[in-house]
Amino acid sequence: MRSEKVSFTGSLGETLAARLERPAGPARAFALFAHCFSCSKDIHAAQRISRRLTRYGIAVLRFDFTGLGQSEGDFANTNFSSNIDDLVKAAEWLAAEHTAPGLLIGHSLGGAAVIAAAARLPDVKAVATIGAPAAAAHVRKQFMDHVDEIESAGEAQVKLAGRPFRIRKQFLDDIEGHQLDEVVGTLKAALLFAHSPLDETVSIDNATRLFVAAKHPKTFLSLDDADHLLSREADAHHAADVIAAWALGYAGTPELPDPPRAPRGRAAVVEETGLGGFHSWAAAGDHAFLVDEPEDAGGLDAGPHPYQILSAALAACTTMTLRMYANHKGIKLGRIRTTVTHERSGASDGPRDVFKRVVSVEGGAGDLADKLVEIAGKCPVHRTLERASRIETEAADDS
Repeated sequence: MRSEKVSFTGSLGETLAARLERPAGPARAFALFAHCFSCSKDIHAAQRISRRLTRYGIAVLRFDFTGLGQSEGDFANTNFSSNIDDLVKAAEWLAAEHTAPGLLIGHSLGGAAVIAAAARLPDVKAVATIGAPAAAAHVRKQFMDHVDEIESAGEAQVKLAGRPFRIRKQFLDDIEGHQLDEVVGTLKAALLFAHSPLDETVSIDNATRLFVAAKHPKTFLSLDDADHLLSREADAHHAADVIAAWALGYAGTPELPDPPRAPRGRAAVVEETGLGGFHSWAAAGDHAFLVDEPEDAGGLDAGPHPYQILSAALAACTTMTLRMYANHKGIKLGRIRTTVTHERSGASDGPRDVFKRVVSVEGGAGDLADKLVEIAGKCPVHRTLERASRIETEAADDS
């Protein structure tokens, strides 16, 4: 996973702080994550779900709504409508910088916001909510003791999750106009409603209302005994795993092509996946893995580059050779570790490749250190690299 700080201009003209979580290699889908009311992009649920989704090839942009977290602006000037507008701005930034989001994910009031925003984003193919209310006005419950003061004085300072916030009457007026169970029935995107039957903040009745009002394709995911904030890491990961498997059927690009079959014997084969850059499958025997180049070399950084593989081959051969020697001599050694780095150095007769190797043994090698260095020099890959090799190349016929 690669994580980078980014920013964009929100609906009220303020700079919004965001983080883009990207998978190693090509992204199969791009998603937006909307956090819960008065929370931030860095709440555990948002972090854990976003990062977990990258395992499935889904890139996720999570951001702080105006006036929250690290974003600029005054929270008192925002409302549910401005949150929806911020989501649209985030989608526009993703479309301009990468790819328009095909998946929207929203937690709690953020779930209500992604439902409303989806109606304005034609590229969205799937919408997933987690503990979302069926009406934006549900959030009034979090500051019910101050509603009369807000109505009469025009605003009040309230405590939400232990932090002070100013809530103005315009916020109350705005949330009254958003009934999400009326909106879901108009959406053309696939919908998934994740909710815990034990949710004490937003009751599961809200999910029932949304599910009944939605048209197919629609899916309900019970989060069993999770709390509203998905405080346990396992609950956040479970939600992410199911969302990924579901969403890629609607908003994802095709899966990786199957790796090639290597010919029997000692042959290895590398074949491009066709997904861009140098992204390729490597196969040797019954084993396959991705190889690539770094992004600064024009690749997608989905796997090791050729010289890393060559360094790994030398390190693997060294470790195995030392273990064989120890077993043969009946020497008890702790776990063996070989680290190899590669660099190019200038020499009087031209540039040369230099592989630097460090061998270590768990618990220490003791008096055997010099002997292990001697044996490391006898590993087959070491000898192959030291002596000149002949490479014969031919082009296969078209068939």
